Amino acid sequence: MDGLFEYDAPAGAAPAGAAPAGGARGGSLTGTDHASAPLAVRMRPRTLDELVGQPQLRAPGSPLRQLVEGDQAMSLLLWGPPGTGKTTIAAIVSGQTDRRFVEVSAVTGGVKEVRAAMDSARAELAATGRETVLFVDEVHRFSKAQQDALLPGVENRWVTLIAATTENPFFSVISPLLSRSLLLRLESLGDEEIGEVLDQAVADERGLAGAVRLSPEARDHVVRLAGGDARRALTYLEAAAGAARSPGRDEVDLATAETAADQAAVRYDRQGDQHYDVTSAFIKSVRGSDADAALHYLARMIEAGEDPRFIARRLVILASEDVGLADPTALPTAVAAAQAVQLIGMPEARLNLAQATIALAVAPKSNAVTTAIDAAQADVRAGKIGPVPAHLRDAHYAGAKKLGHGATYTYSHDEPFGIAEQQYAPDAVLDAQYYRPTALGAEAAVKERWERVRRLVRGGGAGRKQSGPTG
Repeated sequence: MDGLFEYDAPAGAAPAGAAPAGGARGGSLTGTDHASAPLAVRMRPRTLDELVGQPQLRAPGSPLRQLVEGDQAMSLLLWGPPGTGKTTIAAIVSGQTDRRFVEVSAVTGGVKEVRAAMDSARAELAATGRETVLFVDEVHRFSKAQQDALLPGVENRWVTLIAATTENPFFSVISPLLSRSLLLRLESLGDEEIGEVLDQAVADERGLAGAVRLSPEARDHVVRLAGGDARRALTYLEAAAGAARSPGRDEVDLATAETAADQAAVRYDRQGDQHYDVTSAFIKSVRGSDADAALHYLARMIEAGEDPRFIARRLVILASEDVGLADPTALPTAVAAAQAVQLIGMPEARLNLAQATIALAVAPKSNAVTTAIDAAQADVRAGKIGPVPAHLRDAHYAGAKKLGHGATYTYSHDEPFGIAEQQYAPDAVLDAQYYRPTALGAEAAVKERWERVRRLVRGGGAGRKQSGPTG
């Protein structure tokens, strides 16, 4: 079935080929530890102790230790950059706890596959008492409905859900799933840890088994290119080793390492900053109106092979978060760039991303949209809700009028300036002022209009009959 993969691990053992050094993931979690499998697959650690990096997760008494060694049932949400151990941890949990392992791909799977996995897990639990690990990679790609389909299995503990994401789960994962899962954040591996991954792969029987040596200069170069991603490091190492062995040499030198990859990926962090640091600097440069700095960070992301869709998504968010109605064209510009990325692809789409970056950087800034929705949500979370005023309630169904729904509603288009003086907000937030426009850019005109409109709607201020919202 597309998007669904099931594997029964031998008791006490991780699935063959499951889990790369430092959490690198290369391919599925089937038995792919044969010689022709990618190096990143062959070098996947089989226990928590073999995992490189993530000491906070491997510490004695940590929740992950309890799950693996204590065989406790809990669902995990793993959040971190690529190549840090998310798929690895899922495989280790399955293998070391003798659970069935089922993987659903959020890229190719859907609600049908999720429900099939849940039904299978429930049947297995009822028939044999054996639990199932359900691994969902890139869970942020699931829609709300698809994520909702995971909830019954998690709530009833038919499965031990392990969901992996590279996106901030507080924005990309539904709240019910977040509240029912233990969130574990994985960090990018440091240079020393990537070096350890390379050394293990060179010496280990599952890896290169000492067939080649890695010169210190070449090792440092691969570490730089990896950017904290163990899978990327092993992929570069495998390519370099193959290039060295083809003419019969037994050492990977710097020149070989440099030419092994089709294009050397520029590492985000030559001085130690990480993927998210460059992304953060990019956003803050656009917000700070420094187009040159923003283009620098954009170039670093493009040269590093960053997914252009990720860059486009950040610009779309920024257009509303930091520009808003100070320049109403900002959001259409960012959305157009995102659509262009999908339509054209790289490398040409770099021009669209650059145009949007410059446009948003030089645009006047306002965070009034952000503060408005934040304040409104804060009131709702605080319980300031209240019933919808009767005159605003739906009056189209039978019996609604008997309940007084819509009885005193004033149709706005029948009033001067198309604005009716009446109560719209519930009593609990009647005097709330969420949207506070700035006087920057085009929002200055919005500010003036909104102040007039607000007085008309709420019946405040004299002279409202003399001039309309634009007069």
